[in-house]
Amino acid sequence: MSLSCSLEHCTREEPPLLRQLFDGMDRDKDLDSEQLQAKLLEITADIRSLAKNYQGDNLALLAILRGLEEVHGEIRDGFFQASLPDTRQKLYDLLKDIEEKGGWPYIERMNLISVLKKLP
Repeated sequence: MSLSCSLEHCTREEPPLLRQLFDGMDRDKDLDSEQLQAKLLEITADIRSLAKNYQGDNLALLAILRGLEEVHGEIRDGFFQASLPDTRQKLYDLLKDIEEKGGWPYIERMNLISVLKKLP
């Protein structure tokens, strides 16, 4: 989601990735997916706003990135692993969803060369 801000107000635009995530959800889960989508959009906007507030403060931004990485690991290693399918059909459905909607979630890390390029 991108934030478009002026002195008067900010508007949120839904990012393609989140839109794609929810486009394929089962229609019988519309209410749940709408609530989830709304909450994720809210959280995403809050994180972007937080990062924008610390723009230029590399240590604060690094702390935000570390926090996101930690939450990603907790969800992956805890909640997600516990929810993995227990039948072949459910596994197939999960793998199909992963393939059709952009692959596996990944948090990329900067490499040292990218950091060193910023030096004069």
